Amino acid sequence: MSKELSSGIEKAPQRALYKALGLSDDEIAKPIIAVISAKSEIVPGHMHLDTITDAVKAGIYAAGGTPVVVPAIGICDGIAMGHDGMRYSLPSRELIADGVESMLIGHAFDGAVLVPNCDKIVPGMLMGAARVNLPTVLVSGGPMSSGIYRGKKVSLSSTFEAVGAVKAGKMSLDELTELENCACPGCGSCCGMYTANSLNCLCEALGIALPGNGTVPAVQAERLRLAKKAGEAIMKLVENDIRPRMILTKDAFMNALAVDMAIGASTNTVLHLFAVAAECGITLNLDLVQQISDRTPNLCKLSPSTTQDMEDLGRSGGIMAVLNQLASKNLIKGDSLTVTGKTLSHSYAGKAVTGEAIQPIDNPISPCGGIAVLKGNICEDGAVVKRSAVSHKMLTFTGKAKVFDSEEDCVLAIMSGKIQKGDVVVIRYEGPKGGPGMREMLSPTSALCGMGLDEDVALITDGRFSGATRGAAIGHVCPEAAAGGKIALIKDGDKISIDIPNGKLNLEINAKEMAARTKKYRPKDGEPTGWLLRYKYLVTGAAQGAVLKKKF
Repeated sequence: MSKELSSGIEKAPQRALYKALGLSDDEIAKPIIAVISAKSEIVPGHMHLDTITDAVKAGIYAAGGTPVVVPAIGICDGIAMGHDGMRYSLPSRELIADGVESMLIGHAFDGAVLVPNCDKIVPGMLMGAARVNLPTVLVSGGPMSSGIYRGKKVSLSSTFEAVGAVKAGKMSLDELTELENCACPGCGSCCGMYTANSLNCLCEALGIALPGNGTVPAVQAERLRLAKKAGEAIMKLVENDIRPRMILTKDAFMNALAVDMAIGASTNTVLHLFAVAAECGITLNLDLVQQISDRTPNLCKLSPSTTQDMEDLGRSGGIMAVLNQLASKNLIKGDSLTVTGKTLSHSYAGKAVTGEAIQPIDNPISPCGGIAVLKGNICEDGAVVKRSAVSHKMLTFTGKAKVFDSEEDCVLAIMSGKIQKGDVVVIRYEGPKGGPGMREMLSPTSALCGMGLDEDVALITDGRFSGATRGAAIGHVCPEAAAGGKIALIKDGDKISIDIPNGKLNLEINAKEMAARTKKYRPKDGEPTGWLLRYKYLVTGAAQGAVLKKKF
């Protein structure tokens, strides 16, 4: 594309602007590659991305290209958690996608290296790149190291749970301060199998990132070498005209979903894989997710469910070892193309399990995958739960509803001791439309865990959960309350039954009572400010990936 601007007398004005950037005639004549960086000084996962982009640029220069760094926005979910800022997190995915599309086409780049690290930034960049369909490689900033608190590994989720522990009298304020000072020791995406690291691992399975993208720690020199290799790889993709939609095929998404189930990834991956697939003209649905989960064993149990972190996963062979295990049972399509220019099987062939963070496929943690899809009269279009993070005691559960119309009201009730063993906490009007923005509910789930209630209380919501969540936390309830979903009809004291092994979630009232409540239903409504008002009327349901309508 840049050749349109670098040759001919008519393009002298554009060349003059290139030269204003300090580019020489030789640099202008080479393929010009966008290095799209989410670097900022507010997101720990992004604070070091200038060093990653410098390494990418070195790789591009060495391989005969001209790199140009351009920006992308990014919100830190941990900082946004528990207040109105979280309403902007999921919607920002759409802004990032639009930004990538605008920058790539507006400046006629020949290819792109995407340099994200955190939750919405990874899928947002992929969505934009898939739309434009120029040669693209993704290289993340890598995971954060675990913190060490009194000799034990800790992470961001430890601090969220500690708040509940303080409220329950199980931890002192001085201990909390000590923990918060060491839980997040430096740069990188938070160290457990949370959403950011889940997605960065799945990018390896999709073939859009090089092996090691999800597990090589942010602070290691190997991360810089990986970034240089990404810079070299993009030049080969440009030379051979290999584009994202040639890599991001239906088989690639099936591979990613299989790895998703094997590693016990965040439930947010369902939203994001659906959204990226949609940009490639591919439709995924929750029934497919359940089918893949049913046949794919869970091989990894990582933080927040254990103290094993992303570095442990890497030492154990990483995603390539997971893929090789799955391929041994014909659960992977190994002939899928990747950014190496070769097939996925070429990358994972011979990659052995070398540590305890990956179970051999013949001795899995569970015969089925880490995510389960539930359906029932509360969630006719589906709901999801991170099954691998649920206590066996809570896989089947019946309790009485405690209903809240916002996250804040729920957290106040938890902290006030109003939630008891045997309750099913219901948080509604937090879906894509109802929030708007589908906030993550890490604060209430962590409070329950910190207070020791995670094996006695379930939580369901039309919002969503952080990958740092553990316990019987069921999210993405569809249809959401604001769209007339039955979750809006639940009353305090109603009996709710949860059967995760059989994929069921139901409100235990008779048909006559359900009909009467439906007739009386009046949706709670509010008009958000700013661009969230536009988002509210354009966004689809979680079962469709909470993408924006293409036509309206």
